[in-house]
Amino acid sequence: MSGFGGSISVIIPAHNEAGVIDRSLEALLKDATEAERARLEILVVCNGCTDDTADRARAFGAPVRVIELEQGSKPLALNTGDRAASHFPRVFVDADIDVSARSLFAACQPLAAGVALASAPALRVDLQGCDRSVRRHYRVWTRLPYVTDRMVGSGVYALSRAGRARFDDFPDIIGDDAYVRRLFRRDERVSVSADSEGEPVFFTVYPPRTLDALVHIETRRKTAADEMNQMFGEAPDDTHASQRRALLALALNPLNWTALATYLWVKTESRRRFRNRKASGEHKQWLRDESSRSTAHG
Repeated sequence: MSGFGGSISVIIPAHNEAGVIDRSLEALLKDATEAERARLEILVVCNGCTDDTADRARAFGAPVRVIELEQGSKPLALNTGDRAASHFPRVFVDADIDVSARSLFAACQPLAAGVALASAPALRVDLQGCDRSVRRHYRVWTRLPYVTDRMVGSGVYALSRAGRARFDDFPDIIGDDAYVRRLFRRDERVSVSADSEGEPVFFTVYPPRTLDALVHIETRRKTAADEMNQMFGEAPDDTHASQRRALLALALNPLNWTALATYLWVKTESRRRFRNRKASGEHKQWLRDESSRSTAHG
């Protein structure tokens, strides 16, 4: 796979992300060559911030540009950044995600070549400082089809011009990642794990550090899944079937039983909390994990 030599726009919605925005932008820019910087447009869309996120982002200078919105709304930030962006492919990155410019350019190559409409680098999960139960949950989660089968989402996704034309504005929903994934068939999306020189291509997520914080975020994901079911209908049967097959395959090894028990408990408890929140009308309120933002990661 040859390197992508065009320009890309990166949109980063940020609401009170002073604790992580430096880390995110440093990861994006620290190893970028001058030629890569010249082909990067980075739009940090600060929405409803009451901290110094905007000042911290602005201090990086070019190619970072800051847009400030009074209203705190991720969909509004995504749409505002999208309208201000100049280039395709277009990459949408959560502010608490670490990804290098090299990884983004490599992930955009299949889009530029016309072999996919949506793409993302491969996923890495940094479990440093996480409770044992959280590590057990992700031991299962990272082996399921959502991650292993051409994953697009979980904090980073890139769209070609044709891919972006698949929808109008980002809707006012919780899960933009889930929305984008559901827009594209399996053969229209790709996860890129290596560049043209064989070097790893990836982005890093920092999951909740405690079990309760993990359930908190999984409850939000249940809201996103509910929104997708209302917009698109239930996920195809083969999606559920592949999930069951993966879980059963893991269950064949007794060494996975403890991790599976933790994973299934988290899913059950988050489903219970989601149902309670939906019954009380609170399910649309944004649930955010602060445990992974409380201390800077190295």
